[in-house]
Amino acid sequence: MVNRATSLRRTTTGAEAKLWTVLRGARLNGWKFRRQHPIDRFVVDFACLKAKLVVEVDGATHGSPAERDRDAERTRVIEAAGFQVIRIGNTDIRDTLDGVLQSILAAVVGRDHV
Repeated sequence: MVNRATSLRRTTTGAEAKLWTVLRGARLNGWKFRRQHPIDRFVVDFACLKAKLVVEVDGATHGSPAERDRDAERTRVIEAAGFQVIRIGNTDIRDTLDGVLQSILAAVVGRDHV
């Protein structure tokens, strides 16, 4: 799983790279995020371990019925590990990054007691 996470870090999407520039180094109000972090049998896009929050970045392929089923199973497993999962679309990151960051910040603050 660690090898897969390392590989995914090398092949990041444009939206993931853009979001990572503002999440890395605890730049979001001091909240530390990890990129391509293993949880159970999955590697998640971003994880804030302190708040037990996962941020998944979804592209156009996540709209198909098969991908929605796969994402639902993935979310179920990650939530069973105690994490909340939020999904952000590539276009949202591209078009409304400030709004995306506000949503993520609200989620981590809301999970701070976990």
